[in-house]
Amino acid sequence: MEGSSQLLASLVCVILMGSFVRTKRDTTRNLLNTELHSAPAQRWSMKVPAEVTAAAGEAAVLPCTFTHPHRHYDGPLTAIWRAGEPYTGPQVFRCAAARSSELCQTALSLHGRFRLLGNPRRNDLSLRVERLALADDGRYFCRVELAGDVHDRYESRHGVRLRVTAAPRIVNISVLPGPAHTFRALCTAEGEPPPALAWSGPALGNGSAAVLSPSQDHGHQVTAELPALAHDGRYTCAASNSLGRAEASVYLFRFHGASGASAIALPLGALGLKVLLLLGVLAAGAAARRRRRRLEYPVTQDASPRPQAQESNYENLSQMSPQGPPAAVCSP
Repeated sequence: MEGSSQLLASLVCVILMGSFVRTKRDTTRNLLNTELHSAPAQRWSMKVPAEVTAAAGEAAVLPCTFTHPHRHYDGPLTAIWRAGEPYTGPQVFRCAAARSSELCQTALSLHGRFRLLGNPRRNDLSLRVERLALADDGRYFCRVELAGDVHDRYESRHGVRLRVTAAPRIVNISVLPGPAHTFRALCTAEGEPPPALAWSGPALGNGSAAVLSPSQDHGHQVTAELPALAHDGRYTCAASNSLGRAEASVYLFRFHGASGASAIALPLGALGLKVLLLLGVLAAGAAARRRRRRLEYPVTQDASPRPQAQESNYENLSQMSPQGPPAAVCSP
């Protein structure tokens, strides 16, 4: 009986020891798992999307979050956004937070259109860009700097691409003189995607293709040339992309002098025709007023000839008929 009791006690001890060992092993595994899961927080990293797309005139948010190896850091920090290139690109936004403060005071906001949405104390540097323009299209890079006792910094290498889309807009249309009294038309439009340009006008029909060389494509702007304007009239440039369409026109009028050797081009914009019509109305009104004055105040001719004119006529007549009969002389 006593031996059975000792055997039972030994079995209980072995079970308890096995339970203790298993518990210790499980605890060790959980600690290892915890360290592995928390490892990203122990080194520098930044997370940004590859691309953000927004329309011109609207706002866009550029997300940026980060981790750093300094636990519970509450010292001074600075948040920076650059454009174009990492590390050396121009800054478009910068703010600084004092020790233990969650308020990041803005020190730089290009044109007042950049605003920090995130909280750097919570590892968030997300930026909002207001009133987007095509010039804002490009790549942006976020950066954080820790000061005080740490003096550490980190910046994203690849950044986030901001893609700004816009419907076409014609920025310039003109007629220029060419050789031998010829004229050519130029049309420049901008948009994203870059718009396709087409000319229409006298003897061209609708949707005639314009001459477009690769060197005339500058980013979001495209220029097309109509090399020879053979007829007077209205020439229209149409720009179109997937977001819309825009048109603008010029009016060509060539005026020939008495010799027919000279020509003048009169390019007019979209409002030019109205101006031309207004000038025509004013000219017609001035002519009508002149005719009215002539009717109210007729010009009277003097019946008596001027002496000098009479003498001149007499001399001309005498020169024209030198062989005429002699004048009659009355004698008493």
